[in-house]
Formats: sequence, structure tokens, C-alpha cells
Amino acid sequence: MLQDIRENSQGTIAKIIIGLLIVSLSIWGMDAIVGGFSGEPEVATVNGEDITEREFLRVVQMESQRRLSGMERPDPAMLNEDQIRKDVLDSLVQEQVLIQDANAQGLVLDDEDIDALITQMPQFQVDGQFNRDRFVSSVRNLGMGVGEFREAMHKQYVVNQIRGGVMQSGLVANENAAQLLRIQNQTRDFRVVQIPASAVSDELEVTDADIEAFYKENSDAFRQAEQVDATYITLSLGVLAEKVEISQEDLEAYYEQRAGDLAREERRASHILIEDGSDSDQVMAAIQKRLDAGESFGDLAKELSVDTVSAKEGGDLGFAGRGVYDEAFEKALFALEEGEISDPVKTSFGVHLISLDDVRRSEVPPLAELEQQLRTELARKHAQEEYAEVRAQLADSAYAADDLAGPAKELGLEIREATGVTKDGGQAPFDHSGLVRQLFSEDVLEGGYNTELIDVGDNVSVVARVGEYRKAQQLALEDVQNDIRSSLETRKTRELLGARADAIIADLEKGEALETLNAGDWEQFEGQARNAQSADQQVMRAAFSLVRPAEGEPSYGTAMTKNGVAVIALDAVNEGSPEEGGGDLDQLRTFLASLEGQREYAAYQQFLRNSAEVSRP
Repeated sequence: MLQDIRENSQGTIAKIIIGLLIVSLSIWGMDAIVGGFSGEPEVATVNGEDITEREFLRVVQMESQRRLSGMERPDPAMLNEDQIRKDVLDSLVQEQVLIQDANAQGLVLDDEDIDALITQMPQFQVDGQFNRDRFVSSVRNLGMGVGEFREAMHKQYVVNQIRGGVMQSGLVANENAAQLLRIQNQTRDFRVVQIPASAVSDELEVTDADIEAFYKENSDAFRQAEQVDATYITLSLGVLAEKVEISQEDLEAYYEQRAGDLAREERRASHILIEDGSDSDQVMAAIQKRLDAGESFGDLAKELSVDTVSAKEGGDLGFAGRGVYDEAFEKALFALEEGEISDPVKTSFGVHLISLDDVRRSEVPPLAELEQQLRTELARKHAQEEYAEVRAQLADSAYAADDLAGPAKELGLEIREATGVTKDGGQAPFDHSGLVRQLFSEDVLEGGYNTELIDVGDNVSVVARVGEYRKAQQLALEDVQNDIRSSLETRKTRELLGARADAIIADLEKGEALETLNAGDWEQFEGQARNAQSADQQVMRAAFSLVRPAEGEPSYGTAMTKNGVAVIALDAVNEGSPEEGGGDLDQLRTFLASLEGQREYAAYQQFLRNSAEVSRP
């Protein structure tokens, strides 16, 4: 080879290349060569400042990972890459506009300030002290160099300076907040009479002609989607683990190895629980502010927690181990150090702040008590390597095979069948969107290939192929007429109930008494707040949407309920007081000012963006 290189270096082509290099250097200098290789392409230019392709691709990768981590079942195939790239570029353009504005206003952060910020960040500390090795490894895990991270810190700081300055300028008039609080604390007096569905059953009639007309008018709603019957192979770590034999000797050794982890740990927690609503973030922020100001967690729990049982004890939940609380609550609790308070944690009960008050550990349970659990754990550990090997074999074998029989026989796996899978999915494992998308792909559906091996869960992989394909087709009238009849009966019942309620209201407005209308008796509700549970929630919403009644003349309205229709007579609106609820007025004023600040910041961002000169190659 060396001889070939020597000979080629004397050839005509080599001489031409060297000649061109000499000419380039003599005319333009070294930059003509170096610049050609080291110049960094840009994806956009903002007021003359470039956004480089490398920075753009790095942020695209980070955003893709963020969106994957938010999926219940992370699947890269579900990512809309075009949308991600568009969103990232828009955000980088906006960031560049803000940075330029900050620089124009003289907002700067020097190297010493950046160093101070970095050394104070807890994720870069070991035993409370800054650790350079942890800092470097953490930054590299983000896909960044140290210089890039410092530059990102600088950008984020100056952008936050702008954001904080504008958002803190939000103001709201005290009277506006007080008026909103008066409306929020308002109560209403009203009466309700229920008209059951049975009251109009004699008038209800749905004919065959009605059904046929509905079927023709809504024919698209009665099309059966295209379907496939599929065969598939499932590879599961759990199934492989069931075949692993664990000796008593191995079990005892594993028990000794796990002894430190098996001692049951119990944690004593307190919590503040609030309802999960549109204002929960602001409520939590207000609670956190009071905690930062030195108020007691227990006192705030007594005052604010909607868990009335634990609130009496300052939010104390006592000692508990794993497996007791909601998964999100448990995860947050067992991540805390003693004395720490969590960030807000959302569960099905609401939003919690959790305080870890104490930790205690029990003795290690005897082996007999944990034998089955440990056998399962150890079997899965032994099966993990086999699973990885078999998975790789199945992926290769299924890719090359014309059917599933060969791979199944080769690896000793079972072929299963699924029927009626649509593009919306089917029963497991075809409830996985990535597998369904593969099943309906051109290669699999028309080309007759197997799907790729798809991971549909933790250590569960599936490969499938199409058996029979059925095109979308119109369902026959006789197959859907019972469903149509039921739907029409429901619709007509509601129409008849609405007409009956409107007739009753018309008679009431003429001055007739309810007793003369054969409509039942009024049920009285006095001083009902918006969040009261004493009446049907549809009724409550309708009652608070009615106009304020004139003196001595109720306002009337209706609300559909599960069992019929309710006629509502609103008798009085009782004004709320802004002083109700202690610090509610201050909290609302702060919340409204925050909203106004956010609105002003959004408008400021839009102004800068509209004023910027942005070009894209």
C-alpha cells in the first residue's frame, strides 16, 4: 500500500491538487483552507447574530429526550421530528432576541459571577462542597462542553433578568381583586324541582323510518374501520425467568447480599394537600413563600390542607413503608432527606407538599418470609442476559424470515393470534401505537414482511405479521339499528324534557304556582357556595350562571341531570366579602399581578420578536 501511495503522489492528479492549494494560499491565505473546514454552518441569523447548526441540533436532541421522558411508554417513533425542530428553532430565535435586548440594556454576568453560581448548584456538590469531577461529568452527560455550559448559564441568567424585571412589574387595582373575591365568595338561594325521564316516556316514539333516516344522514359514522388479523411472537423476561431454577444455596447467598436493603425502612411524613385546579400552582407558590418566611409546616397544614384528618395533627401521616402511598407520593417521599420538604407532587387526591419528619429501620425479615420474592428477583437477574441474547436473535431471525414459524421454532417461542386490530389499536400487545403503526406500514401490510421487533413494555418485545386484511366497509343497517334506536331515544327524551321544563318555566313566569302544574315539589337550597356539594353539580353550575333576580321575581333556568331535567328558581344572590378566608385578598391580588406580569412579558417578547430581523438559509 505504501508503494501505491508513493506512486500516486507523483501522478498528474496529485500535482493538480497541490497546485490548487498553492494558488489558494498565495491569493487568500490560510483562512481559505482552514475556514473551509472549520466554519460552522448556521440555521438562522437574528439581527446579524448566528444560531449555529451544532447548537440547534444539541437542543433538538435535548428536547426530544424531554418529550420521550414525558411519555407513559417512551417510543421514538411517536416523536414529530419536524415539529420539534420547528419549536426548537423558534425558541432559539426568541432566546437570541432576548439576549440581544439584555446586552443592549447592559445586563451582564462576568466570569466570577458564573463561577459563583455554578459552585452553589447542589447537583455539582459532594457533601455540601463543589466537586469539579461531578461538575464535568454532569455537563458531559448533557452533551455539552464546560465552555458551552458556562455560555448557556450566561444566556439563561440575562434572559431571566429580563423576565423577572417585566413580570414583577405587573400591577392590579385593589378594587379589582376585591370585586373578584366578592364574586368568588358569593352564595345563592335557589329552589329545584326534578322532572324525571319517566315523565315524558308516554310521548317518546322512535320509528323504523327515524332509524333509517338517521342511518342515511350519518352513514360515515357507521363505517367499520380497516382491520387486520395478526400473528405475533412475544418475548418476555418474566417468562424466561419462570424457567430459571434457583438453588437454595444461591437463594441464601442472595439473601445475605440483600440484607442491608431488606431491612424495612419506614418514614414519618407530614403533608399539605390542596385541590388540583387551575390555581393550584399559585396556591402552592403562596404556601412556599410563607414557608420561606419561617412559618411552620404544621401550622400551614392545619390552616390550608384539605385532608382534614391529618390537618388536625399538623399534616402528620405517621410512619409508613413502601407500598402504602400513591406511587408519585411514595417516589417523592423516599427521595427526601430527613427534614426536607418536597416540590409540589400531583396525585389522584390533589397536589401535596410533603415533609419528611423522621426515618426508622426495622430488622431484616427472615428468609422464609421473603423466599418467593427473592427467588423471583434472582431468577429475573439470571434471565436478563439470556433475554438480551434471545432478543437479538429474534430481531435478526424475524427480519430475515418470510414468516414467524421459523423464528418461533428456532427459539422455542409460541405464535399467537389477534383479530380485528385497527389503526386505533386492539387488545395487548396491539395497544402499543408503535407496533400498530408498523403493522399497517406499507412493507408489512402490502409487502408481506414481518414487523421490526418492538419493545412494548419493560423487558417485553413483540414481532408480528399480517394474517388477513379487511378494507374499511359500510356496516349494514340491521347491524347498527339497536344502537341507533338507543341513541335516538336518549336524544328525543332530552328534547321532550327540555320542552317540558320550558313550559313549566313559562307558566311560573305567568304567576302560576308549581303545585298547580303537577310537576312535583320544590327542594330549597339556602346560602349555597360555588363549591357546595349539596346539589347535583350540573344544577350548581346552572344556578350560578343565572342572572341576578329582580326584587320578588325569581330567575329561572334548567339543567340536564342523569335522571332527567331540573327546573331552577334563583331567589337571591348574597354578596361575598373580600375579607372572608383571611389572607385570600392578598393571595388573589398577588395571583392577578402575576398573571398581568406574564401577559406583559409575553407582549414584550412578541414586540422584540416582531422588531428583529431574522433570516434562515
